[in-house]
Amino acid sequence: MNKRYPFWLGLAFMFATQLSFAQQKRSLTHADYDGWESLSSDKITKNGQYVGYQISPQDGDSRLEIFSFSRPTQKTVISRGVGFSFTADDAFAVGKIAPQKDSVRVLKLKKKKADDLPKDSLFILQLSTGKLEKLARVKSFATPSEKGSWIAVHFEKDTPAKKDPADSIKTQEKPKKTDGTKLLVRSLNGEKSWEFERVKSYAFAQNGDYLQYVLAEEDTLDNSALHVLNLSTGESKMVLEKMTTYSDLTFSPQSSKFAFVATDDTLKAKKPIHTLYIYDVEKSEMQQTLEKSDVELANGRISGDGAIRFSEDESRMFFGVAQDYQDFDYENDTTILDDERVSLDIWGWQDAEIQPMQLKNKSREEKKTYWSVLDLAAGNVVQLATEEVENLSFENKITHDKALAYSDDAYRRNYSWDIQIGRDLYWVDFKTGEKTLIETDVPGFARLSPEAKYAYWYDSRDSSWMAFDLAEKKKINLTKTLPVPFFEELHDSPSLPGSYGSVGWLEGDAAIVVNDRFDIWKIDPKDPSAAIQLTQGEGRKKNIVFRRERLDFEETSIDPKSPLILSAFNERSKDAGFYSGSWDGKSSPKALLMTANNYNGLTKAKDSDQVLIRRSTYRENPDLYLTDLTLKTLTKASNLNPQQANIKWGNVELISYLTLEGDQLQGLLFKPEGFDPAKKYPMMVYFYERNSDTFHSYRTPAPSRSTINIPYFVSNDYMVFVPDIKYELGLPGQSALNCIVPGVQAVIAKGGVDTDNMAIQGQSWGGYQVAYLITQTNMFKAAGAGAPVVNMTSAYGGIRWGTGMSRMFQYEQTQSRIGGTLWEKPMYYLENSPLFMMDRVQTPVLIMHNDADGSVPWYQGIEMFMALKRLNKPAWLLQYNGEDHNLTQRKNSKDLSVRLSQFFDHYLKGAPAPLWMTEGLPAVEKGKTLKYELSN
Repeated sequence: MNKRYPFWLGLAFMFATQLSFAQQKRSLTHADYDGWESLSSDKITKNGQYVGYQISPQDGDSRLEIFSFSRPTQKTVISRGVGFSFTADDAFAVGKIAPQKDSVRVLKLKKKKADDLPKDSLFILQLSTGKLEKLARVKSFATPSEKGSWIAVHFEKDTPAKKDPADSIKTQEKPKKTDGTKLLVRSLNGEKSWEFERVKSYAFAQNGDYLQYVLAEEDTLDNSALHVLNLSTGESKMVLEKMTTYSDLTFSPQSSKFAFVATDDTLKAKKPIHTLYIYDVEKSEMQQTLEKSDVELANGRISGDGAIRFSEDESRMFFGVAQDYQDFDYENDTTILDDERVSLDIWGWQDAEIQPMQLKNKSREEKKTYWSVLDLAAGNVVQLATEEVENLSFENKITHDKALAYSDDAYRRNYSWDIQIGRDLYWVDFKTGEKTLIETDVPGFARLSPEAKYAYWYDSRDSSWMAFDLAEKKKINLTKTLPVPFFEELHDSPSLPGSYGSVGWLEGDAAIVVNDRFDIWKIDPKDPSAAIQLTQGEGRKKNIVFRRERLDFEETSIDPKSPLILSAFNERSKDAGFYSGSWDGKSSPKALLMTANNYNGLTKAKDSDQVLIRRSTYRENPDLYLTDLTLKTLTKASNLNPQQANIKWGNVELISYLTLEGDQLQGLLFKPEGFDPAKKYPMMVYFYERNSDTFHSYRTPAPSRSTINIPYFVSNDYMVFVPDIKYELGLPGQSALNCIVPGVQAVIAKGGVDTDNMAIQGQSWGGYQVAYLITQTNMFKAAGAGAPVVNMTSAYGGIRWGTGMSRMFQYEQTQSRIGGTLWEKPMYYLENSPLFMMDRVQTPVLIMHNDADGSVPWYQGIEMFMALKRLNKPAWLLQYNGEDHNLTQRKNSKDLSVRLSQFFDHYLKGAPAPLWMTEGLPAVEKGKTLKYELSN
């Protein structure tokens, strides 16, 4: 019998159904990546009153959001704004406005020339009034870094006017050739301005008193020139003219001097002769020039490829000299045709560097310069660096009459297999150039204390921090008597463990501040045994890693009256936050903020206590928050990716488990939205060393450069497990097995895993472990291995083409963890090489290895694929042409993302296989089809 319902009840049912449908969340798709936003370039004015940042989608137009610190909801939004900065006077924000990306793409499809494409614009925003000014066709802009309210705007070339057919050809003047364009220099409020034509380059003095600019030649060199503009008077003075190039243009700190290098030799000259000029800005006259004959280096010359620096008191100027050009008979033989010239590389056993590294460093070697110094009062030149000791280490500001120098020549030949070579350490006197040997074979890189009383470094061989008293000429072990280790405690490779870093020096070089694993120490070099633990051991007691937050990025030494703000990270719970401490170490750190979040990017305004900070979890975007040094109240300023609220996101859980060796480790288990342990979910397992500390890190949906995108798979109803791995020396493959399999079993025991549908995926070192695991276990239904090393015997003798280095060091000292040479430990190389066990593999494999890989030899992926093909095992090799170790081109990343999801959906979810898996992609179809279509 039919029942009749009131009309209103039917409407209510329909409305409820529609509301339920509207509230349903959907899974991530590959189409979501382009619009996913990130925040960058967050800045705060020195007075703390204004804040700005850039929001950028992965593919599309960015925007700038600029606002008052006290009114974060009232934002000035600048569409397509990029590359902005606040001016030194805190009054303006300036930046570029990029052309609309879609419009540029349409014009490119129409094959428009680069000159016909839209160009950047410039915006000038007055912060107090909100007044916005825009200038079109801007190539670049600059403002002074320290003070002044000026801007220089360099414009693009004018668009050529279209010819009027009515005009006679004879009356049209031929345009003059020049690389220069118009430069506008003006006060930011627009009250003062100057324009200069055909400008090639320009820059402000850092204090904003002057601007230098170079006029490009127009048809001939006769009108090229270098000028200095006095911004207070508006007077522009020509410094030099008729030069081919002007380089290393540098104002002294107080702008009283202006130095540069120039030559009038043709650009085609193989051996141009350069002159160094020092211009007295205040007197508007050339103070001094240095020619080739004035430098101390035998057969030396002024370098056109060096740099110029001044001491802070402007008494000294540092510049580069180079060996004079060497003549080679064969090179200069004009009777030999280009196609008759021999081209070869000779690898010599006695060479300090192997040929691939020499070729990588060829340009640097050709431009090698040696620091020299000019005493500006006395006028004498002293060469500081030499061929024997060529590396000088300057501090950010040169305030003393000495610097550290080092040479690794005696140890450089070993670098192909020993990346922890030593260096002979010296200190150099600027007055005489005399070098005093501090110590031979020093590990690491030494630095000079702010007051130049000490050289200091971490000695990895002795696991101690060291100092050298330059006055007493005495070496001091700073940490040997202290009751905790200062080496990396979780270090598990054959190399010597590093340190946890230094914090800096207290004023007057009174003490150095260094970190152990958890706590922070203040050590007086004159009495290291009386060191003070600033955090009173609370870090080690509570498993919290304390680190000092640097609030003033311009500091050279630490003011003991300044606040001590500490970041805090709990290694067990992964909670994070901030504490306050004291420089006397008499009180325990006090918690300001400690939550189940990830915090990073703490930035304090230079002249106030206003602070910017980013906070995130797996579910919470790393948005920007506003606070002060008390950290009591965090005000959210940005709102990234509101669309995430409508997407199935899931959660992450911290898992603890025991390895087969009995070690306790942690891992991250990502679970789909609405996870039901009574159901069965397919599970991906991804790994790379240790990742559990990233528990609260946000993971952005993005095309894959090499590995699975975790949010995508979780959103599409996969579980994803990321276990930590602890390695035993000589047993990298077995270590991975001992850690990963028990971790997976621990997750299975919690419920919800479809044990018949699990897969593993990794890239590089992770790709190696994938290849090894599938020779040892069949628990995974599918595997993805990116850039895997499968044959350690052949990879050991290979080259990392990205750097030109031999790969030996990786096996003897670092990640591959064999701990010896191929001839010392041949069985270790064989037993850890999955290639020799490929006949055991029962798991279908998707390999990615690109033909321009500069880290792992491309032939490793080929060896794996060919072995599996020969054994008739299901395997596919993705080779992206011209791509390196990880994909860099977005089009290829998008492609890999699709293929990874199709591959794993097929094996773990039973989805139809795509045609590229069933039919392949024949060479004759390359570039014509992608074969994403699913087979019937």
